[in-house]
This record gives sequence, C-alpha cells and structure tokens, in this order.
Amino acid sequence: MIEIIGALFRWLQLASNMILIGGCVFFAIAVRANTAFDTPWLARLNRALPWLSVTLLLGLVGLLATTTAQATGMAENAWRPGAWLELLQKTRIGLIWTVRAALAFLVFGAALYIRFSAWARWRYVLCATIAALTLAMGSLASHSAAGELSVTSVLPYALHIVLASVWLGGLPAILSIMFATTGKRSHEEVDRFDIQTLKRFSVIALPVMVAVVATGVIVADSMVDTSYAALVATSWGWFLNTKLALLAPILVIGACARRIWIPSLDKNAEMAAAGGRGLRKWVTVEFVIALMLVLVATMLANAVPAKHDVIENWPYPFRFSIDATWGQLSVMIGAVVGVALLILAVGAVALGRTKRWETKWRIAIPAGLAACALAVALPPLAIQAYPETYRKTPVPFDAISVANGATLFAANCVACHGPQAKGNGVQAKTFVIPPVDLLTEPHTAKHTAGDFFHWLTYGIPGTGMPEFSNELSEEDRWDVVNFLHATSRGYQARLINPLVAPDQPYMAPQNFSYSAHDGASGTLKDFRRQKTVLLVLFSWPESRARLDQLRLAYATLSGGNTVVLAVPMNDPNPLDLAAITADMPFPVATQGAPEIARSYALFRRTLSNPDLAGEGTSPTHMEFLIDRYGYLRARWIPAVDGAGWTDIGALMRQIDQLNREKEIRPPPDDHVH
Repeated sequence: MIEIIGALFRWLQLASNMILIGGCVFFAIAVRANTAFDTPWLARLNRALPWLSVTLLLGLVGLLATTTAQATGMAENAWRPGAWLELLQKTRIGLIWTVRAALAFLVFGAALYIRFSAWARWRYVLCATIAALTLAMGSLASHSAAGELSVTSVLPYALHIVLASVWLGGLPAILSIMFATTGKRSHEEVDRFDIQTLKRFSVIALPVMVAVVATGVIVADSMVDTSYAALVATSWGWFLNTKLALLAPILVIGACARRIWIPSLDKNAEMAAAGGRGLRKWVTVEFVIALMLVLVATMLANAVPAKHDVIENWPYPFRFSIDATWGQLSVMIGAVVGVALLILAVGAVALGRTKRWETKWRIAIPAGLAACALAVALPPLAIQAYPETYRKTPVPFDAISVANGATLFAANCVACHGPQAKGNGVQAKTFVIPPVDLLTEPHTAKHTAGDFFHWLTYGIPGTGMPEFSNELSEEDRWDVVNFLHATSRGYQARLINPLVAPDQPYMAPQNFSYSAHDGASGTLKDFRRQKTVLLVLFSWPESRARLDQLRLAYATLSGGNTVVLAVPMNDPNPLDLAAITADMPFPVATQGAPEIARSYALFRRTLSNPDLAGEGTSPTHMEFLIDRYGYLRARWIPAVDGAGWTDIGALMRQIDQLNREKEIRPPPDDHVH
C-alpha cells in the first residue's frame, strides 16, 4: 500500500513541478511589454501559479514520508517526523530532498510575487528557472545518478524532464485559451493576441519535443546497457513500452495542432471554428494522456533498470540477432529489401504531402510500406531462444572458473569436441551432424552464455549432444561456459603482437586472484583506472635471464605507472622459488599461479603459430600488457616474436602509448553474456 501512495505523491509533485515550468514558459511567450492584459485566461492561470507551488510542496512532503517508510521498512515511520529528520540528516536522498524543498519554497515565493505584482516577462523566466532547478535536482536521486555521478550521466535525464515540462505545462494554457469566453466571443472564436501566442508556442514545441525524444533515447540506452531484449522481458521494459505507446498519440496530436488546427484559427470563420473545435477537443485528450504518461514515468523511474534486472526466464521461443544470422544470403536479401521498403515509406510521406493525397492514403500507404519492411526484414533475423538465453552468468569470468571449466571440458567433452574444442574429437565422425567448431568459428560470439548453459543442461536433440544436468552441477556448467568463451577469445588473440594498437581496446582477459611471495595479494581488477599491468608468465630456469632483466629495469617500469606481476607456469620447488624471489622487487605469485597460467595459456596462439593440432603446446615464456582499464593490449612470446621486449626501450614505448590514451571503452564486465 505504501508503494502505491508513494507513487501517487511522486506523480503529484512531478506533475505540478512540470506544469509550473511549462506554464511560466508559456507566460513568458505570451506576455509582451506593449500588450494590454485584459485576457481572462491569462489572469486565471496567473492566479493558479501559487496553488501549483503549494501542490508541489505537499507532494514533496508526501514523498518524504513514504520514502522514509520504504527506506526503513516500517510503514509507521511515514507518520513520524523524527524518522523523516533522521533520513534527511543521514542519507544522500535526504540531502537532495532538502535542497529540492528549499527551491520549492523559492518557487512559492516567486509565484506569490508574480501573483501580486505587475506582469513582466522576466518574472516568469525567473520562476521557470527556479522550478526547473527544483525538478533537475531530483535527477541526482535517479537511476542515472546511481552509478558514477557525473555530468554525462545526469545531464541527459535532467534535460529530458525539464524539456518535457515545457511541453506539458503549455497544454493547460492552450486549453485555457480555447475554453475562454467573454460576452462577445463564442467557444470557436479566438482573438488575434491568443492566436499569435499559440503560434509562438507551436514554434518552440517542435524542437522541444525532438530534444525530449533524443534525450529520452540517451537515458533509455544507459538504462538498458547492451541487452535490448530486456525491453520486452522486464518490468522496466514494459513501463518504457507503455510510455512510448502513450507518447505516440501525443506526437500525432501535436503534429495536427501545429499543421492543421492552429493555422486555421486566423482564416475564414468556418475554418477557424473547425480549428477551434479540433484544438479544444484533442488538446484535452492530449493533456489527459500526458498526465497518464507522467504517472507511468514515475513508475519507470522507480523500477529496477533493465541493465540491473535479471531475466531468469525468457518468455519467447525466439529472439532477433544480427550477430548470429548475418552472412546468410536470405538474411542479407531480407535486410536490403526491408531498408528499401522503409525508404519508399519515407518517400511516400513526402510524396503524399506534395501531391496532397487524402489523409487516409497519406497514413495508410507509408504505414503499409513500413509494415511490409518489418515483415520482410525481421523473420530472417530470428533464431531459436530458450528460457535461459538472457540469464546472466552467476559465476565471474575469472581464472579459477576458466581453469575448472578446462578440467571439466577435458573430462566430459573432448571425445566429441576434441582437446581444443575444434569439433574434431575421436567420436566426431560418428554423428550425422558433426560437433560445432567452438575454437576457430565465431560460435560463442553468435550465441549467449545462457544458450550454452541450456545446451549443457538439456542437450541438443538430434545432434548427439547429451545433457549434463546430472553429471555437472550448475556452477560447473557455468565454468564450462566461461572456459568456452575464454577459448574463443584466446583464438581471437592471435592477432595481438608486441606492438600496442593505438586506441583499440578490444580484448578483455579474465580476471584473477593471487597471493605473492612478498605478502601482496589482490586481483587483476584492483589495478583498473590506476596502473598498467605487465603480466609475466615464466618457466624456471628458462626465464632466469628475462627475470634478471626485469629486476634491473623495474625502477624504469614502475616509473611508467606500471605494475609487474610474475606468475610461474610450472610449480617450482622451494629452493627454486627462493632463488626466483631473492631480491625480487616485484611480486611473484605463489597462490593462484596454476589457475592463472592455465587460463592465460589460452592466449598463446599467433598468426604464424595457430597451434590447432592435438592438445596444444604452451610456450615456456609469455608476457602481456593489460591497460589500466582492464583490456589486453599487447603480448610478447619470445619463441615466436624474437627479441621483442628484451629491448626495454621498446617496451616502454608501448607502455607510454597506453599511458597517453584516455578511456575509450568502460572497463569490461566480469561476466560473459
């Protein structure tokens, strides 16, 4: 119950705040220094401003009460001012509410000042500005500000709601004009001053709505992240769809008002009367829909964002995927035809306006072409989906999981898929449909982690792929999924060489945990946004000379904002370990080393040595440069690349390149998708 009451208070304060902003903007448009202000609607709306500001304050108080009850989990705290005060003093939400309430009081003062003083445009601009600040402050408590609080994360949301207010707040003013009557005016008559006001508002309404849609797309994209499937499988997605469904008729009504009804007001009496009736009727409908849209928007703002929600069960037997289908001739033909039909639909809109088609044909022909475009282009992009398709992996993509997955794969899958998952196991030829090549083919990139989990759990009927739900635990199956993705990434890494490709952070290696001989411990993730990591996988005694060189060059390397972390590929005995770590200035992993070595050995392949036969052979020494955002950027394998990084100057040039780069992509997620 408290959630419903809270939603109503959020809607009340949001709607009143938005109408205050838009109303004041409309006043600023209408009021001119040389205008005689005897217009009844203008006076009535002017008197309404203080009441709107009071409604805003009441909504904020109700919002504080219900938020306190929800935050504490005690419904009775909604009636306890002491609990309110504690929330205000100890939380960021409380601080934001305090600032908003203070600004709302300023809005009330400005509204009273306007009410009892002479009309002037600057007063309305001032009131609109303070009301906009009141509304924009709420964006600091939105989902957009829940992660990294920055201008780029908050500004689009703030602009979205403030610009939407300019449109929404103008609707009551338009209705006031259309319903205003005097002894000499009928409902269908609108005087010259009112017509000019409506036209001026119509001029700014179009760019405002374009900006509202643009900022809405930016905000929605940040809430969805990469899985747009969440738009049709989460509560947040359905609230957004409802909001868009309400927005569509609003845009249509707005377009008709701008192009048909308002221009007809200053024509002959018959056309003016028809325009007045249309404007009065449909703007009323628009305003009601707009209030419903604001209510849905409040629910959307308080729902779990799609990027944080979990799609446990995908409800549809199919999904659309360009990655999984592109390259097939039917898909490419369908896409080309679909795009062509969409172009024809746009052309039909322009042609209809030029040739002055009847309204029904101006709508029906472009809509029919667009529907045909979707009917042609979408079906070829559809592939089978499962309840687990969009399930997020509960097991992090790290060295421990990958190493365990490699062990499980070797024990259960090698007979069919081969030792390197290439689909060339000893039993592969016995199947009518051969096992898929999971190494060199982009199979893992075309399907989700959930798809692989489903196949491991239930098998693939008609292919010989058995189910492993009884043999492997759920966590083990996710480990195998992580191993398969690491294997695919390892094959992609054959393109990496000792030279950093500037501004191209495309490869995300698995995270790992370690403990070192000097007592240091941590994870690879700990160095993100701080230092470049030189990860050295070595063998003893083969790597003795290189370790000695790195020991001598460590001061230079650390001066380049770089951490060196050495990981033994074999298991040195205590005497060898003592020799390795003697006077070693950088950490040598003693715990976690086998998992790191085994999982990073998947990055051993190069263009000249793809290593596809048999079980594969790992080099005795490999080094990796991982940038400070967590991406694998360069790799040196002495057995393949020659002298390479033995030239410390050449190595430092690669490190300097990484240090000069700014963030291009955010750090990688620690789960596969």
